[in-house]
Amino acid sequence: MTFLKYLFTKAFLKQLLYAVLALIILSFLILWWLRGTTNHGQKIEVPNLAKLSLDDVEDILDENDLRFEILDSANYNPDFPKYSVIEQIPKAGKFVKEDRKIYLYLNPSGYRKVTVPEVVGKTRRQAEPTLLAMGFKIGKVSYRPYIAKDELLEMRYNGEKLEPGAELQITSVIDLILGDGSGSLRQGTDGDSEGVENGEDALPEAEDDGGN
Repeated sequence: MTFLKYLFTKAFLKQLLYAVLALIILSFLILWWLRGTTNHGQKIEVPNLAKLSLDDVEDILDENDLRFEILDSANYNPDFPKYSVIEQIPKAGKFVKEDRKIYLYLNPSGYRKVTVPEVVGKTRRQAEPTLLAMGFKIGKVSYRPYIAKDELLEMRYNGEKLEPGAELQITSVIDLILGDGSGSLRQGTDGDSEGVENGEDALPEAEDDGGN
């Protein structure tokens, strides 16, 4: 029997059919395995983690076969609980594959601290913008008898004298004591200069000597 005739025998055609079927089955198994190992077509919706603690975040991401990594603390936001998630990447609602890492920014425990600048001795026009630019707020402004008008004589925080170089959280309220330009300086009983708030006349009234 020649080889050409053998190609048309039932035995060869049967073996050929078995080979084709085996090839199809093998191809299907390979595609199925690849799909399972690469998570082909599988998508998981990223949950909203805003304002959640790390314990809650870990539980939720474990349920969704996702992981997380903390990048850093963001700027403090008083509307979010301390140490809660303030921002996440990818955003909530995005679709990702299984075992994807979600990057988190946490809300710190409070506003960051900055150094109080050296503005004592400067004018109010110079001092106020400097303090505001540092993130502080201006509170009560009062005046004392002093030769230079609107010169910053002292800063106070929560009623205590505030020295330049001290560290305060941004948004802290700083009170200012300025010179009133009266040309005189009156000392209080505690050694500090007495002042009159809101620019009222700070000079002592002349004593009545009975016309003498």
